[in-house]
Amino acid sequence: MVLLRIGTRGSALALAQAAEVKARMAAAHRALAAPEAIEIVVIKTSGDKAADRNLAEVGGKGLFTKEIEEALADRRIDLAVHSLKDLPSALPEGLTLAAHLPREDPRDAFFSLRAPSLAALAAGATIGTSSPRRRAQLRHARPDLALVPLRGNVDTRLKKLEAGAVDATLLAVAGVKRLGLAQRITAILAPEEILPAAAQGAIGIECRADDARARDWAQAIDDAPTAVCVTAERAVLTALGGSCRTPIAALAELEGGALRLRAMILRPDGSERLTAERRGRAADAAALGADAGGELRRRADPRFFAEQGA
Repeated sequence: MVLLRIGTRGSALALAQAAEVKARMAAAHRALAAPEAIEIVVIKTSGDKAADRNLAEVGGKGLFTKEIEEALADRRIDLAVHSLKDLPSALPEGLTLAAHLPREDPRDAFFSLRAPSLAALAAGATIGTSSPRRRAQLRHARPDLALVPLRGNVDTRLKKLEAGAVDATLLAVAGVKRLGLAQRITAILAPEEILPAAAQGAIGIECRADDARARDWAQAIDDAPTAVCVTAERAVLTALGGSCRTPIAALAELEGGALRLRAMILRPDGSERLTAERRGRAADAAALGADAGGELRRRADPRFFAEQGA
């Protein structure tokens, strides 16, 4: 008998994440331990259908969550599993973020068959990435490099790299590790080199706010440190009102019980970069994020966001 339906995208990474949620839920609740108690429901999203197009031009990263959230609201599923970096900071009315899995490494990974590190890439080398955040930071740090669009899942991008389509590419360490491909990473980029996307490496579990049973089941596997860090980072996004066109980066880390938050906004061409940092109590995560995002918004030229569609 199916007691819980988990909605997810159908990519290899999304299915691996959903399987992890299923395993943790089954381990935490006796009622869900039977193999047939939890069903994984694959939902094709608009983002999957537009795999060869620029996300910013067709609706933003919310395209990876829209249909899944509709299934949740329509009660066709009970929980939705998301890569939190793909989940817009404002959730649809009636839905809530119920739990977070322990976060994987939030950093970006550098892949290349031509150089051992980003710094070692020759002038004029091509880097394939379609991420506005990565492109802006690369343009700021290495304006001598040639940036070309590169979309698709992890395996697709790595195959293009091996075929010589580009000299290098960047991917999230977390996704590479979850797919068992960590041995193919050339180098891991420190946040000082490339600051990650807000909530990168975190898996979120969304449910209906009025579904107490599903919410309680999910909260039993919630990882509190991840929840704190993600709350701060997503508060930065909310304060900035950033769109998929806006290069925004944020990373919160717990250091000895205190929270350290770094946030950044950039012009798409990398010509201007603004940063903010906050330190404080974990209990103040949302306020710290809102304050850092508010500072960046105040310091930026008014045209900074208008030019980027925010």
